[in-house]
Amino acid sequence: MPSTAPQSPVPQRAPRIAQLQPPYPDAIDTLLTRMTPPQAPEVLSLFKVLAVNPALAERTLDLGRYLLGRHAAIELRDRELVILRVCARCGAEYEWGVHWTGFADAAGLGDVERRATASMDGDFTQLAPKDALLITMVDRLHDTGDIDDALWEALNAHWSHAQLIELMMLAGWYHAVSYVCNATRVPLETWAARW
Repeated sequence: MPSTAPQSPVPQRAPRIAQLQPPYPDAIDTLLTRMTPPQAPEVLSLFKVLAVNPALAERTLDLGRYLLGRHAAIELRDRELVILRVCARCGAEYEWGVHWTGFADAAGLGDVERRATASMDGDFTQLAPKDALLITMVDRLHDTGDIDDALWEALNAHWSHAQLIELMMLAGWYHAVSYVCNATRVPLETWAARW
């Protein structure tokens, strides 16, 4: 990935797995309805790809809902910074754009955070220290699959052990989502933000 994420639209490659198209069988229609958040303008392309394997898509609902729901142990802002950075590090413009459009305002994220989550230059000096810690955590996990002692202590000063486990699971979950978006070439949503 370049030093900063692309600023202009990148040509889309042909999808490798065709997303399901309506009319859906009743069971798939019910599944897609359950997967789609109320604020989404339509069923997301990613969900129509995941529903190609309905048993797996069904089983992902609980984890996804927990990690993004009101019962999560971490705040919306922290969750979204982690998700956005994971997606950027994985080159998953689809998921980055959906989350930026769907949650950035509610999470209180602005231009500084947008640049930091999508940039690969490692300059987080304009971020709040706590936000920079989250971005650094994601980068360390992405690069090494681990967190060194110094970073762990810094994270532990802000988040409980339960929250740290949730942050790491969130990063791993969105790494998996990014893999699916990229490898299957899910088409970008027309309404979602771009790098």
